[in-house]
Amino acid sequence: EIAMSCCKSERKAKDTVDDENVHKMVQDYYGKQLQSSKDLKTNACTSSGRPHDIILNALKEVPQPIKDRYYGCGSPLPFGIDGLHVLDLGSGSGRDCYVASKLVGEDGFVTGIDMTDEQLDLANSHIEEYTKTLGYEKPNIKFVKGYIEFLDKAGIESNSQDLVISNCVINLSPAKTRVVQEVYRVLKEGGEFYFSDVYCDRRIPSELRSHEILYGECLSGALYVEDFKRICHKAGFADPRIVSRSPIDVNDPELKELLGNCQFFSITFRLFKLPSLETVCEDYGQFAMYRGEISGHTHNYPLDDHHLFITNKPMLVCGNTAAMLSETWLAKNFHVDGFRDVHYGPFDCGGNSVEGPNTGKVVTATSSGGTSS
Repeated sequence: EIAMSCCKSERKAKDTVDDENVHKMVQDYYGKQLQSSKDLKTNACTSSGRPHDIILNALKEVPQPIKDRYYGCGSPLPFGIDGLHVLDLGSGSGRDCYVASKLVGEDGFVTGIDMTDEQLDLANSHIEEYTKTLGYEKPNIKFVKGYIEFLDKAGIESNSQDLVISNCVINLSPAKTRVVQEVYRVLKEGGEFYFSDVYCDRRIPSELRSHEILYGECLSGALYVEDFKRICHKAGFADPRIVSRSPIDVNDPELKELLGNCQFFSITFRLFKLPSLETVCEDYGQFAMYRGEISGHTHNYPLDDHHLFITNKPMLVCGNTAAMLSETWLAKNFHVDGFRDVHYGPFDCGGNSVEGPNTGKVVTATSSGGTSS
């Protein structure tokens, strides 16, 4: 945006619909108007690549009605989460909760929160059946009614969750900043927010934000990705990492004309609640080695879109990455050497820009410093 001042370029975009109307609009769209993912007018809410075999195998055991009413835009579930307490924001039909229920095992627990009665009724109706399918003695999954902006009112306590997931939901919230703040509150220190959502390559014009179909299709509520990163920083998530990104096609002629040059992406982020993280990657001469013990990642582990750790190979990492691998639920899967007593300057972690082409290129940390392709 040429000749725009710094202050203006960073101003917060305002929604043109109030919170109550947005909630009612979303409840009606997902509770009554949509009966299956086939009713969607774009692929924004269902845009994702082929799920990992572990997810596909888990999905085979999920009741079909749960899968039929699924509107997610990715697969926001990391592997190796056995025993963790997981919270799913805007759980909808409960599909991701059901899959997570299997991944965390009987020692873990999954909570889904949603504001739509129709979806909650569906999600709750299959818990007993699914518990028997998995062979568990008792359910390790529950669904509660509430708003993702007010997790406290739904009984979600501070520092109670190891992992928070969300699938194409935050863009539907009229109070996105509060959602991220609430996630930070309920996470334990070292916990993670791992989620997929829809983002735009620019700020969406205010006149489009009240368009009911565009909002329900996860488009007009999408944030400019750099604005979202600013929200993360303010909430305490100092180093947002992108795991994957894919373009979203808008094929409906009328909607395409309304959106003009706006380009949308389905992006999976991971955010760690770690006070030690810095806003810029710094070099402390630290090394990390992946042990190769996470299911589905025998030979390597992709921390994000530009950190691929080869099993049993020591790799030079920045201070933030070292913290993510040694001070979170991932710690048991990595060996990290070095401390922050000596600083060697900035560390180039690389990474792809959301505005650029999605090449799928993965960059690995190397023992010679910096990154290489």
